[in-house]
This record gives sequence, structure tokens and C-alpha cells, in this order.
Amino acid sequence: MGCMKDSLGRTIDYVRISVTDRCNLRCLYCMPEEGTQLFEHKEMLKLEEITRICECMAALGISRVKLTGGEPLVRRNIIWLTEMIAKIPGIRDVTMTSNGVLLKQSAAALKAAGLSSINVSLDTLERSRFAMITRRDCYDQVLCGIAAAQAAGLRVKINCAVTEHFRLTEVLEFAAFSIENQIPVRFIEMMPIGMGQAFETLDNDVLLKTLTLAYHDVAQLERPLGNGPAVYYTFAGGKGCVGFISAVHHKFCDRCNRVRLTSDGYLKLCLARETGLSLRDVIRRGITDEELTRIIVEMIRQKPASHQFGSGSRSQGITMNRIGG
Repeated sequence: MGCMKDSLGRTIDYVRISVTDRCNLRCLYCMPEEGTQLFEHKEMLKLEEITRICECMAALGISRVKLTGGEPLVRRNIIWLTEMIAKIPGIRDVTMTSNGVLLKQSAAALKAAGLSSINVSLDTLERSRFAMITRRDCYDQVLCGIAAAQAAGLRVKINCAVTEHFRLTEVLEFAAFSIENQIPVRFIEMMPIGMGQAFETLDNDVLLKTLTLAYHDVAQLERPLGNGPAVYYTFAGGKGCVGFISAVHHKFCDRCNRVRLTSDGYLKLCLARETGLSLRDVIRRGITDEELTRIIVEMIRQKPASHQFGSGSRSQGITMNRIGG
């Protein structure tokens, strides 16, 4: 297998694939309560098309795949897709980000299909706040899904989106959750994209300070715990673990290793930029694998140097469920 590099010499070995723009929650920072305009089924990539793109990417050295949404578990035949991708020569790791609502029913089958780990989005451990943030009363289902994923042998992380409404006391609640369940919790700064533009970003350094005041042995981990840019810390004698993803206050574009594929087939080179190309359109024109691979290479070499968060620029009105989480 080769090693795919962009024009700045960054190794690109990770693709995040949105398999659907549909979701069974309506989180405040992602979708309006009444929902949003969804892709027609004919606009979305077929599962076979996703698999074909992954095969071409694997030949270039992209070895890690994250399945996202919307909510990936609402996509029909997601278990089959997981298995097909996991079998591709060169793909070393297939993971998923999910809201966890349907995870209890799917966890064992996902593990058997080749999924190695799952990130569950959970922004609070308070049932009433969960219902307020997601506009759905599914808190218990999410906790059951997390337990089922652990029982199935999947590695589990929690993704917690942080806005100005996040209570600092919740840092300590999640810290206790991490200790009790042996699950890393990642705090993700809210990015000014889509409906997230209506929220102020709370600096993750404030959260870290709260943690260090409560635990005397907070220490940064030197080794990475996944495919992404999170900086991890252990505490409580190593029993607890939290990570911070700080795209706004501590940008990590210089070491970005990923591209994204939206559910309608757009190869997106940067979360915060429009730069990219519809692979769906070129595939449906009947091109060969060799031509598709060449196009992917040409596009990745155009990956921007960085996002523009904090420069006053704003993303277009597209919601995160369409971009891919």
C-alpha cells in the first residue's frame, strides 16, 4: 500500500464517511426541531458505491474509516457495509460515531462485522438536559447502548459537545462516569458550522482547569487513543481518562490526516471549507477504478492548509447532519 500525502506533506490515512443525513434525534446545534431538507434516496451514495470508493482509497494508503451520519444506525444494511469495508485489503480499522439510541440492538452484529470501536455522542448525564438538547426522551436507550457496546467487546468513547451552556460541574460528572465505566470522555469545542454558529465556544482549557482542581494527578497522555486530534489526560490513579478536541482555540490543521465523504458523495477536504468534488457524479458517469483513484489523488492534493475559524468567516447554512459528524 502507498502513503497518501497532500501538497503540504501531511499524511492522509483517514476518511470519515457519512452514510446518511437522517437522524432520530434533533440536537439543538445540529438540526431544527422540525427537521431539515434531506437528500432524496437517489442522491445518496449506494452502499456499493461507498465500498468502491473505500477500495480506491485503500489502494492509496488510506487505512482508517469512520462511519458517521446523521445517525449511521438508521441506514439500512449498515452491518453489511461495515463488513464489506472491514474486508478491504489495506483497511486496518473501521469505527463509528453514533448517538447510541439504536446501539443496543446492533452492537454485537457490528463487532462481528469488523467494527473495532464506537464513539457515542452524549452531551450531558442529566436526563432532563438530555431531552432539552436532543429534543427526544432517549437517555435510557443511549446508556443501554453504551453498555451493550462494551459487552460486545467494542472500544467505547463518549463525545461531549461543549457550548457556553455547558455546566462546569458536568466536567466532574463525566470524570466520575469515566472512572466508573472505564470509558474515555472527549470534550469537543463547538465549531461555528451550520446551527453551531448560534452558540458561543467555551474554551476547553476552562474544563481542564476544573478537572485539575478536583484531581491532583491529572497527567497528559503521550500516546494517542484513536485516529483524531484529541489530547488525552488521565487522573484518579489512571482510572479516569478525558480528551479535548479544540479546533477553535488550539487548531490542529498542521497535522490533519483526514478527508470526508458526505452521504451524497461529495469528497470534502476540510470540514470548514467548501473545497471538494462529487465522487457520486463521476462514478455514475461510468469511470474506471483507475480514473476514480486518480481523481481522489488530485483532490486530496488540493486539501487546504487550514480552516478559518476565528477569522470572522462563517460557513454556509448547511447543517452538520448533511456534512457528516
